[in-house]
Amino acid sequence: QVLDSKDVQVFKVTVNGQDAKFVFGEKHSFKGTPLEITFPFELRRGQEAIVEISFESSPKSSALQWFTPEQTSGKKHPFLFSQCQ
Repeated sequence: QVLDSKDVQVFKVTVNGQDAKFVFGEKHSFKGTPLEITFPFELRRGQEAIVEISFESSPKSSALQWFTPEQTSGKKHPFLFSQCQ
Protein backbone atom coordinates (compact mmCIF):
# COMPACT_ATOMS: atom_id res chain seq x y z
CA GLN A 1 0.00 0.00 0.00
CA VAL A 2 1.28 3.46 -0.84
CA LEU A 3 0.29 6.69 0.92
CA ASP A 4 1.33 10.25 0.20
CA SER A 5 3.44 12.03 2.80
CA LYS A 6 5.34 15.27 3.06
CA ASP A 7 7.74 16.46 5.75
CA VAL A 8 6.77 13.90 8.39
CA GLN A 9 8.89 11.46 10.37
CA VAL A 10 7.32 8.00 10.74
CA PHE A 11 8.30 5.89 13.74
CA LYS A 12 6.01 2.88 13.52
CA VAL A 13 3.21 1.41 11.40
CA THR A 14 0.80 -1.31 12.49
CA VAL A 15 -1.98 -3.06 10.59
CA ASN A 16 -4.68 -4.65 12.74
CA GLY A 17 -2.29 -4.37 15.68
CA GLN A 18 0.62 -6.15 13.94
CA ASP A 19 3.88 -4.39 13.12
CA ALA A 20 4.19 -3.56 9.44
CA LYS A 21 7.30 -2.78 7.43
CA PHE A 22 7.45 0.63 5.79
CA VAL A 23 9.84 2.60 3.62
CA PHE A 24 9.82 6.01 2.02
CA GLY A 25 10.09 6.19 -1.76
CA GLU A 26 11.87 8.85 -3.77
CA LYS A 27 11.08 12.42 -2.67
CA HIS A 28 9.46 14.69 -5.24
CA SER A 29 9.97 18.47 -5.04
CA PHE A 30 6.30 19.42 -4.72
CA LYS A 31 4.36 16.15 -4.60
CA GLY A 32 5.99 14.89 -1.41
CA THR A 33 7.28 11.40 -0.65
CA PRO A 34 5.44 8.08 -1.05
CA LEU A 35 5.17 6.03 2.14
CA GLU A 36 5.17 2.36 1.10
CA ILE A 37 3.62 0.01 3.67
CA THR A 38 3.96 -3.78 3.49
CA PHE A 39 1.09 -5.49 5.30
CA PRO A 40 2.20 -8.25 7.70
CA PHE A 41 -0.49 -10.57 6.26
CA GLU A 42 -2.33 -11.24 3.01
CA LEU A 43 -5.41 -9.03 2.80
CA ARG A 44 -8.50 -10.96 1.70
CA ARG A 45 -11.43 -9.45 -0.18
CA GLY A 46 -13.82 -7.86 2.30
CA GLN A 47 -11.32 -8.02 5.17
CA GLU A 48 -11.04 -4.89 7.27
CA ALA A 49 -7.60 -3.39 7.83
CA ILE A 50 -6.92 -0.71 10.41
CA VAL A 51 -3.64 1.06 9.66
CA GLU A 52 -2.10 3.06 12.50
CA ILE A 53 0.87 5.32 11.83
CA SER A 54 2.97 6.81 14.63
CA PHE A 55 4.48 9.98 13.22
CA GLU A 56 5.73 13.45 13.97
CA SER A 57 5.00 16.40 11.73
CA SER A 58 7.17 19.43 11.18
CA PRO A 59 6.41 23.11 10.63
CA LYS A 60 6.99 22.45 6.90
CA SER A 61 4.11 19.90 6.79
CA SER A 62 1.83 22.03 4.62
CA ALA A 63 -0.94 19.41 4.25
CA LEU A 64 -1.36 18.91 8.01
CA GLN A 65 -3.28 21.47 10.00
CA TRP A 66 -4.51 21.63 13.57
CA PHE A 67 -7.61 22.96 15.28
CA THR A 68 -7.01 24.08 18.84
CA PRO A 69 -9.34 22.59 21.47
CA GLU A 70 -11.33 25.84 21.43
CA GLN A 71 -12.00 25.40 17.69
CA THR A 72 -13.56 21.93 18.09
CA SER A 73 -17.15 21.06 19.00
CA GLY A 74 -16.19 19.44 22.33
CA LYS A 75 -13.60 22.13 23.13
CA LYS A 76 -11.46 19.57 25.04
CA HIS A 77 -8.94 18.15 22.55
CA PRO A 78 -7.00 19.45 19.54
CA PHE A 79 -7.92 18.02 16.14
CA LEU A 80 -5.50 17.15 13.31
CA PHE A 81 -6.79 17.12 9.75
CA SER A 82 -5.09 16.61 6.44
CA GLN A 83 -5.51 17.95 2.96
CA CYS A 84 -4.09 17.04 -0.43
CA GLN A 85 -5.24 13.42 -0.38
